[in-house]
Amino acid sequence: MKFLITGAAGFIGFHTCSQLLKQGHEILGVDNLNDYYEVSLKKSRLNLLKADPKFTFFKLDISNYSKLQKEFSQHYDVEYIIHLAAQAGVRHSLKDPFIYENSNLKGLLNILELVKKFKKLRHFIFASSSSVYGGIRELPYNTDQFTDRPISFYAATKMSGELMCHCYSHLYNIPITCLRFFTVYGPWGRPDMAAFSFTKKILEGKTIRVFNNGEMVRDFTYIDDIVNGVVACTFEPPKPNKMAVPFSVYNIGNNNGENLMEFIKIIEKELGKDAIIDFVPQQPGEVLETCADSSSAERAFGFSSKIDISEGIPLFIEWYREYYDV
Repeated sequence: MKFLITGAAGFIGFHTCSQLLKQGHEILGVDNLNDYYEVSLKKSRLNLLKADPKFTFFKLDISNYSKLQKEFSQHYDVEYIIHLAAQAGVRHSLKDPFIYENSNLKGLLNILELVKKFKKLRHFIFASSSSVYGGIRELPYNTDQFTDRPISFYAATKMSGELMCHCYSHLYNIPITCLRFFTVYGPWGRPDMAAFSFTKKILEGKTIRVFNNGEMVRDFTYIDDIVNGVVACTFEPPKPNKMAVPFSVYNIGNNNGENLMEFIKIIEKELGKDAIIDFVPQQPGEVLETCADSSSAERAFGFSSKIDISEGIPLFIEWYREYYDV
């Protein structure tokens, strides 16, 4: 099978490419290698992927439609697209919303326009986020809940992305699935995420900032569970729904909300070192609790999470110590 995967040098993109390459598939990987976080980490991931001859890399910015069109004019035989490229981060969207508009909205539109040329396309996967649930207090989150009240611009771009995908699915009969990921962590993770940031600062003896006095709950989902969900879903394209549109939305999470302070305690125990904590107020745009109901994904393509934080955090820290030699 032939795949186009955007955000291939990113955290989820790297792991998704790795698994599909092991299965023998051909992958066209796209990434712009921006400097939102350390580029060296992205290049290290990319070097591992490039070692496989079935992987072809394109350094491209998805916001540039003319270059996308030019590069892929010889690859209209792509069968599956997994669109992971996006500007991530709820807090950063408060500082620079324009890059979210450029990547998450314009970039998605460009990919969707490109998709119309791929006549052999079987399924388009769009990476959404649990952030779309906004301030909803009824847990666990399920895909029947209304998500029209985002509380961060990042969440607004992801919800808008889902609507754009539905529109293109309806207009052009493209099988599209939106997957809402819940707080992903694990080896090769993003430095701006909690597991990575806390581990780094604790080892360096620096203070970690903990919002809302630590009274926050997150559905921390290990990267292998996320990727297994993505891959399983990819090979089960949606059938037309009640509105005759081949479109679906699923949660991909651990189905278990974990207290943030318990998360930190496991990191401390694994590192053998206590954290220096600065408790600070809740930040605008952040939700207090997340917890997924992924039962519809289990029914549709057999998704189930298998790794909880007591197992996943040690696996992440083992990778961190080896990669950074600490």
